[in-house]
Amino acid sequence: MNAPGTACRAPTLIMKMDTRVLPDLDAVSRAALEEVLRAVQDAIKERGRFAIALAGGHTPAKMYTLWAHAQKQGAPIPWDKVHLFWGDERYVPHTDPLSNYRMALETLIAHLPIPPANVHPMPGPEDFATPEKAAEAYEADLRRFFGSAPPALDVQLLGLGVEGHTASLFPGSPALQEKKRWVAAVEAPAKPPQRLTLTPVVLNQARNTFFLVCGADKRGIVAALRNEPESKPSQYPVGMIRPAGRVLWFLDKAAEG
Repeated sequence: MNAPGTACRAPTLIMKMDTRVLPDLDAVSRAALEEVLRAVQDAIKERGRFAIALAGGHTPAKMYTLWAHAQKQGAPIPWDKVHLFWGDERYVPHTDPLSNYRMALETLIAHLPIPPANVHPMPGPEDFATPEKAAEAYEADLRRFFGSAPPALDVQLLGLGVEGHTASLFPGSPALQEKKRWVAAVEAPAKPPQRLTLTPVVLNQARNTFFLVCGADKRGIVAALRNEPESKPSQYPVGMIRPAGRVLWFLDKAAEG
C-alpha cells in the first residue's frame, strides 16, 4: 500500500539489448559472419537477392578478412545476387587510407567474384564537388535499386563510438531528426569532418542490424545504453536508431566489462 500523498510509480523499463558476448575480436567477427552468411542464404531464397550496408572501422575489417577467407575455402554464395552498399563514408577519395570503401575493397571485395555493378560505394570528391551533391547522388542510386519506399536492407553492420555515435550520426547531428532524406551530408566532430551517412529513414527499416563492438573503451557507453529507460527517448544517437527487424549486439568481453 502506498504511503499517504504518494503516487504509484510505474516500473522503469531498462533498454533491452540482445547481446552475444564473445572472448575477443576474432570470436566477435566469426559469430557476426555466421549470422551474415545465414542472412545471405535466407534473403536469396525468399527475395532473390541480398543487400548489405557495410561499415568502416577496425572491428568490421576483421570480419571482412574472414569472409574473404571463407570465399577462398569455397563458401557457397551466389555473388551475382549480392549487393554491397555502405552505411556511411568519409568524404575523401576512394584511394584515401581513411576511405571505408578502400578498406572494404582491400579486405573483402578484391577477393570476391562479385560483379562490379553489384558494388555500390558512396561517392567521393572525385565524383562530386560537394558532399551534399554526393549525398543526393547516392540517394538517387538507392532509389533506382530499391524503389520509392525506404529500403529494408537485409543486413546493416553498425559500430558504436564512445560518445554513442553510430554510422556518421553523432550527438546533436541534425540528420538524427531527418524524416525524408535517405542519405545526408554531415559534419562530424572527428577527422575528416565531412561525411555521408544513411539517415534513420533507412537505418530504421533494416531486417537485420548487427552491432560490432570491441574494446574496453566501449564499456562505459555499453553500460549507459543498458541503463537507459525504454520509456524515454535516448540521449545517444545509437539509441535513437530503432530498426524494425532483428537487432543483435556482438560484444567482446572487454566491451562487456
